[in-house]
Amino acid sequence: MIYIVIYIAFELYEVQWQKADTMQGMLLRMYHYYKRSIFVFLLMHPTFYFAASFMISTHYNIYALLLFAIKSADIATKLILMKQIFIDKEVSSEMSMMLQTPIHWMLPYIGLTVYPFLIYMALFS
Repeated sequence: MIYIVIYIAFELYEVQWQKADTMQGMLLRMYHYYKRSIFVFLLMHPTFYFAASFMISTHYNIYALLLFAIKSADIATKLILMKQIFIDKEVSSEMSMMLQTPIHWMLPYIGLTVYPFLIYMALFS
């Protein structure tokens, strides 16, 4: 159970520094760290490193692999969106509207329900 508690603490940390009213606001907060260095940006995602080490420690359990794959896809998507929006400045009008739409305050906390379940399944399956 200590794995789940540690993961929840890391996830809450990530939610706090990424939280914003819109998706564009979230990406802007992330881009702030990305501008410093991609390594700083990656260090701001301790759940990614947790997922990688957890995957190895569970001997590549399917649920741990799924956790790592989702976290990897999440970071890759953020990087692609930041490049498209802030570096290339190539955003369609539809994408711009979507990025400026307010998000529900609970959306950033979805990871607190999905990921601990995957950790639990990896440990007890």
